[in-house]
Amino acid sequence: MSWRIANECAERRFGSAARKQIIMFLADKASDNGSGIWCSKGTIQRHTELSESTVKRTIIDFLREGILIETGQRQCKNGYTVIYRIVLERVAALEPTAEPDIETGVTVNPVQPEPGTGSTVNGVRGSRWTPNHPKTIHKPPTRRREAAEEVEDIEAEKILAAYPEDRVRDRRTSLRLIASALKAGVEPDDLKQVVKAYAKESEGYTRSKVSFSDNWFKMRRWEEGLAQIQADRDKAREAEAKGRASLVEWIHERHPLCRHITNRQIEDLIASTMVTPEQVRAAGLPA
Repeated sequence: MSWRIANECAERRFGSAARKQIIMFLADKASDNGSGIWCSKGTIQRHTELSESTVKRTIIDFLREGILIETGQRQCKNGYTVIYRIVLERVAALEPTAEPDIETGVTVNPVQPEPGTGSTVNGVRGSRWTPNHPKTIHKPPTRRREAAEEVEDIEAEKILAAYPEDRVRDRRTSLRLIASALKAGVEPDDLKQVVKAYAKESEGYTRSKVSFSDNWFKMRRWEEGLAQIQADRDKAREAEAKGRASLVEWIHERHPLCRHITNRQIEDLIASTMVTPEQVRAAGLPA
């Protein structure tokens, strides 16, 4: 079980007691990223003591709302059990259960609800309100932050524009999910490359096989493509390192193949201190 997932779900409103009971049961089965939930609807019904129709309807609703997604299947004695993942971004967007602050009139010996404002180091008084208090006055965003957010929005638009136009759905959610990925450190050009690759790969798909943009980004279908890009880069770096090592070996041995080394390669090898100008000249090359 994951306390993190359970706490996230416990602090959000799901619309009814039945929905809350079912999501809490599923959260109890999840790993820390919300994945790995495999339990049949019959199991959920037995443990929650809700009706079978309520469980089935709620699971369908959660899937439609994006709170749950199906990630695979697991064999069991009755065939297979669907494996689910709770989408943390969607849960975090739900209304919190915390009640807003309510100010009341003065009573006898009233209690001071705000934090103390006594002297601190160097006699500087503390802030009257906590940062999340409704009366806290936040500083306006700086121009630098506004510019960064604007660039991020533009990049998200460019990435979504690379998705097949006929499969773009819930544009606002799609852009939000893209922005979330970029904030997590995904390079915009890499994500755009993965989207273009998927668009080309799925050109001939029938409607039953296509994935709409909101689901595609919600299910993080781009992760496999990013992993492949990184693997290709690692392979290219490894090949480049082997190539450089061969050039260095030729220079050290004054091999006849040294005549094929270009001036640019010589400059790079000297700059990387893999060889010295003296060694290059000794091999009959200009340094």
